Amino acid sequence: MTYIRREGGSPARFGFIVSKAVGVAVTRNRVRRRLKAVCYSLQSSVEPGIEIVIRALPGAATSSFASLEREVTRSFTKAKVMS
Repeated sequence: MTYIRREGGSPARFGFIVSKAVGVAVTRNRVRRRLKAVCYSLQSSVEPGIEIVIRALPGAATSSFASLEREVTRSFTKAKVMS
């Protein structure tokens, strides 16, 4: 995960990198949709003006939604982007 802080009170923005190493197109899209859902649910707790890029690793293809949610939350907390 990489992030930058921008000036202003715009809502947090998220970008996703899901390479072919994660799997075939169907698998990559499923991982991206799950990550989008996790980030959408956490958006209200992320500081305004933050732009975050999440790179999915190959293990994300077999991870459950709950596991992805825990990892993203842990990463956001570690990076101190959650308010």
